[in-house]
Amino acid sequence: MNYVYLIVGLGLLVLGAELLVRGAVVLAALARISPLVVGLTVVAFGTSAPELAVSSVSALKGSSEIALGNVVGSNIFNLLLILGLCAAITPLRVSSQLVKLDVPLMLIASIAVWALAADGRLSRAEGVSLLVVFLLYTGWLVRAGRKQGNDLADPSESPHLISRRRQIPVSLILVVVGFGSLVFGGQMFVEAASSIARSFGVSEILIGLTIVAGGTSLPELATSTVAVAKGQRDIAVGNVVGSNVFNLMLVLATGAAVSPVGVPVTESVLRFDLMVMTLVALLCWPVFWSDAEVTRGEGIGMLVLFVGYTGLTIADEMGWGDASMWKRIYSLVVLPWSFVLVSFLAWRAHRNGSTNFTDREAPDDSDE
Repeated sequence: MNYVYLIVGLGLLVLGAELLVRGAVVLAALARISPLVVGLTVVAFGTSAPELAVSSVSALKGSSEIALGNVVGSNIFNLLLILGLCAAITPLRVSSQLVKLDVPLMLIASIAVWALAADGRLSRAEGVSLLVVFLLYTGWLVRAGRKQGNDLADPSESPHLISRRRQIPVSLILVVVGFGSLVFGGQMFVEAASSIARSFGVSEILIGLTIVAGGTSLPELATSTVAVAKGQRDIAVGNVVGSNVFNLMLVLATGAAVSPVGVPVTESVLRFDLMVMTLVALLCWPVFWSDAEVTRGEGIGMLVLFVGYTGLTIADEMGWGDASMWKRIYSLVVLPWSFVLVSFLAWRAHRNGSTNFTDREAPDDSDE
């Protein structure tokens, strides 16, 4: 029966992502909020809802390893698999706001969580502090998005916007139903996948880093790929970056805040998984700088890094070969040198004048 729930949950996730993108794009146009900010806020929150629900429930039930593994694994999943897959489908143009503000914030949040976890625990006070910073960031982002949308507004679009106002009730229904489908689908998928994994004797931290992280990241995967297919590439990129910020500053912070003992962090997660999460966030900075887009080649490279990380995580847990040595090589050699290489290419592109950022997605090929 778990396999049936697995398939039904996946279907609800895909359906929820489709409905959420449709409703959010229309509402953003009416509120004159740029698609990038929609991806960084509304869509990112909607697709992070499964992580929030799973991590909060896990922390309250004392399964903090699942809560931590869910967030760390989801962030790695989002950047390497989802962003890599979307870029492999079509190159993703990058807004200057992402490089100047949102990616640095994602990197700072990653470093902060890594540093706070150095003592082996994220305390309740540390979780509340992250939540306060998150609320300030979200408030500023919405204000900036409205200003940007008003500055870029075209008066000739007024008749089109008037006709779209009639779609407000339908769009709101789409967003609400989309949120609901994502939450219920994510819960159903994760519970079924976790039950299947436990039947094979897999540990909670591995479940959190792989199955739960992959399951709760399926909304981001579905939403970003649907957005790319519809030409809404600002939403696709913003969704991934925004979801990672949400995961660290809202999801993990909430898990630490509601748990009486905070969220314990094991030595292996501190030395490998949190390090990989932070280095991957760092890698995104020069990737976005180079040619002001994420190219197909860079997307494929991210997919290769994701396969390597997942393979090493499973191999180490199952005790296959000298996985610990290869994990050190991956985190201390492969990722740092990937950053150096991409940084050099980004510097060369900037020197040649080919780094031309867009503050708004060019007229897209969506049917919205």
